[in-house]
Amino acid sequence: MRLDCLPIHKHQTSKMKKVMVFIFLLCVTGIGVFWREDISLHFLPQDERPCACDQCLCEDGLLQNFSKFAEPFLSVNCNLSNDDFNWWRRIQNEKHNYSYYKTTVDKIFQMLPASADVEPPSPDRCRTCAVVGNSGNLKNSHHGPLIDSQDIVIRMNRGRTKGYEADVGTRTTHHVMYPESAVDLDNTTRLVLFSFKIMDLEWVIKAFSTGFSGSSYMPIKSKIKANKDLVMVLNPAFMRYVHDVWLQKKGRYPSTGFMALVLGLHICDEVHVFGFGADSDGNWSHYWEKLQDKKLKTGPHPGDEEYGVLQKLAQRQLLKFHKGS
Repeated sequence: MRLDCLPIHKHQTSKMKKVMVFIFLLCVTGIGVFWREDISLHFLPQDERPCACDQCLCEDGLLQNFSKFAEPFLSVNCNLSNDDFNWWRRIQNEKHNYSYYKTTVDKIFQMLPASADVEPPSPDRCRTCAVVGNSGNLKNSHHGPLIDSQDIVIRMNRGRTKGYEADVGTRTTHHVMYPESAVDLDNTTRLVLFSFKIMDLEWVIKAFSTGFSGSSYMPIKSKIKANKDLVMVLNPAFMRYVHDVWLQKKGRYPSTGFMALVLGLHICDEVHVFGFGADSDGNWSHYWEKLQDKKLKTGPHPGDEEYGVLQKLAQRQLLKFHKGS
């Protein structure tokens, strides 16, 4: 062996070792990044995870196509933009201006709590929701016990439980309504007002005080039995957010049921959905009544589009969709 070759050989060997070490470190780094971003969420220490569920809705990436809305409820400090107000006022051809709206909201918070009571996410618990629609497909579903086992049970409009307990359960923590669909509540249930016009905001003030005497397209309860300290008023800007982001501006505005579903995704870590969709004939019937109009569809609401979004969310395991009979 020629001695003048030794230094070159040693240099090449040393260089190769450095390259191999560099490649090894790259591999280790890559594995670490993969583990951290795609797997470790399920193995993080409990106090580092956003909730105690198997899968938390607020974890990065789970709702990447639908950024969460910061203020789903009105509060004393919530300011609705003129742009959002003008979208909202077109829903039912509101005649009053923004100044009148603002004055009415100020009156609301002279009577109601300054802000809605929403439990924040916590690493030591899993906030579970049942969003219960009123579809006729709930008949004979036997979902009652599962619905009642959730932390939050959201019902809407004239949805009832008496006589239907086996299929729809008995508990209600949040009841979504507007004046034309108002029902009396017990003292522990939260009235969640979905207002579609300024009259709806005026109604909630007077229904708890002097009594409401206005008129609409159907009779309205003058007074309501409910706990005014538990009232929550949906932010009109949230309605627009659901319409623009979740429904891609399909239909005139979202249905009460679909907005309640998206609201559930905002205030819970795990969401179970019941009683959504048309019946076997394609009609959007209610489980407590016999349908007379066999051609009943969804009016101004994009029912088929909403149902399609619900199915996609279920396929992505972002919620649990419990279909009825």
